Amino acid sequence: MEPAITLRQLTTGYRLKSKDRIVSKDMNASLMAGQLTCLIGPNGTGKSTLLRTLASFQPPLSGEVMLFDKSVSSYSNEELSKLISIVLTNNSHIKNLTTYEVIGLGRSPYTGFWGRLSKHDHEVITQCIKRVGIEKVAQQAFQTLSDGERQKAMIAKAIAQETPVILLDEPTAFLYYPNKVDVMLMLRNLAHEMGKTILMSIHDIDLALQVADQIWLLTDDGNLINGTPEQLCSDGTIQQHVVSEHIEFDTQRRTFSCRLLT
Repeated sequence: MEPAITLRQLTTGYRLKSKDRIVSKDMNASLMAGQLTCLIGPNGTGKSTLLRTLASFQPPLSGEVMLFDKSVSSYSNEELSKLISIVLTNNSHIKNLTTYEVIGLGRSPYTGFWGRLSKHDHEVITQCIKRVGIEKVAQQAFQTLSDGERQKAMIAKAIAQETPVILLDEPTAFLYYPNKVDVMLMLRNLAHEMGKTILMSIHDIDLALQVADQIWLLTDDGNLINGTPEQLCSDGTIQQHVVSEHIEFDTQRRTFSCRLLT
């Protein structure tokens, strides 16, 4: 199976007048169809920067992002809109639209200049609403939804875009724990059942280790370590980069607990 996305010696960061600011460097990894990959790492290690680079929102400092064997920079914006959808954490700015209308925006790559929805578009939107389980709030104003409902609606919008790749920046942030689990399992099912390539950043490491097919770990020194949860737990990677004097890690259950110091 060919990877959907491949990083080749990728270095991310920002071009400044005085000196480039490197965030992460020399990354090599692949994302496969049908898998949920979780991107973890401390704050400031460049998770959002990496997602923006993969989505072609900003250029790499060096190296390449390959999307289906072509450099992502070689695609037009129109082509990319049919290949990659992205879900950002901050969606509170959306006003005066129903949930259905917000999800319908995911059809914009296919609706042309006037944005008129065809019968097929409406069928796709309805199917996406059912898949994420928000039928009861489909006609509600988007701003009246709970955090969990809004995140599910934004995921439905991404599914409605019908892209093979979905990137998500902390989709479980600010959610009540049961809602975090619901969203994680829903994304895992999307990858497995629909063959989507899904990469999401997340701070809930133990949840990522239990649900993800693959883990990408960005370290404090700007490197990317990747592997299955089993590999990274058994080879000591998680213990080395996450466990501290205040944290204990159960390798078998892949869960963390607080170590109380006396």
